[in-house]
Amino acid sequence: MARAENKESVGPAARMAAAVARRMRMKRGLTQDQLGAQMGFTGAAISAMERLIHPVSDDMLVQLERVLGGGTGIFEEMRELVRLEKLPEQFRGYAPIEQKAVALWLYANHVVHGLFQTEAYARALIAGGYPEPSQERVEELVVARMARKALFDRKQVCEIELILDESVLRRPIGSEEIMREQLEYLAECARRRNVNLQVLPLDAGLSGEYVGDHGMMNVVETPDHDRLVYLEIQDESLLITDRAKVSRYMKRYAKIRALALDPRKSLGLIERLAGAQR
Repeated sequence: MARAENKESVGPAARMAAAVARRMRMKRGLTQDQLGAQMGFTGAAISAMERLIHPVSDDMLVQLERVLGGGTGIFEEMRELVRLEKLPEQFRGYAPIEQKAVALWLYANHVVHGLFQTEAYARALIAGGYPEPSQERVEELVVARMARKALFDRKQVCEIELILDESVLRRPIGSEEIMREQLEYLAECARRRNVNLQVLPLDAGLSGEYVGDHGMMNVVETPDHDRLVYLEIQDESLLITDRAKVSRYMKRYAKIRALALDPRKSLGLIERLAGAQR
């Protein structure tokens, strides 16, 4: 029964990867055991992948490209598609937009923004969710989340601005060690030339004006210099393209930024909190 359910849940990109891998293996005259040995997997793992019992993993696609790809890049291209269909359904429409963005303005007020999470922080956060995911699903989501970081080092630079609520920095996820590593990584990100990181302090509301209570937001500038807004809450998402609405969110973001610590003070706070975790 479980195997039948697995087959039903396999997406079209993973199905195509499995079919292409099988045909290329047979064309080379390789058995499943022989291909597995060259890739660093068991023959049983290759069989499970081809029969869709266990969908092709990211690492398996890397090895398929090395062993069977022949420099074509076919499995590397499928890797991006497979990653996309393994993402939570509500995020799939936004993920390609994020990766092509020329600028991002981000605000996170509950946990560290996904683009800025360490692997350990992401794993602890995802594993602790509800409904409780399987270990396999946790690893799929962690791999997909880490893959988003390619945006930081893309050849066409993306300018990224992130405002984090101070409560995010003080809310430990996983363990003190995991949180210390996360804080240190945030400090490292803050030193990047294409990243502006600011902290919205806990006492921001004392000014009598506080607009950070509406939740997270991602504002994106596309390669065509259009702007859109992505919102996500309780496993539901909304992609907003209406110019008047986007303008309103941009103004709200500007209000949040005006209440935030400047980048230097923000970095100092992050470094102090990281030191306190030692």
